Amino acid sequence: MDSFISIFIEVIGWTGSLEVILAYALVSNNKISSTSQAYQWLNLSGGIFLIIHTIVHESYPSTFINIVWVVIALLALWNIRKARNKQKLSREV
Repeated sequence: MDSFISIFIEVIGWTGSLEVILAYALVSNNKISSTSQAYQWLNLSGGIFLIIHTIVHESYPSTFINIVWVVIALLALWNIRKARNKQKLSREV
């Protein structure tokens, strides 16, 4: 693998790790809510970066858990959006 690509993949992996840790630290210290978009976006992007890293390194059990992590974040973002739309509609009535 080209050294630039190799370094880029490592940066992606570390960035993803830091995003997931940051999300966990923020929610654990009551700085953000687990139902906030910020928390879910950090989990989503961190999970995607970790998926890329683990696929390149053929670490498929880690790839699997990160795919599940991303799906959970996507579902949570969908539910947050749905709840906000419902609130918006109820205010308009």
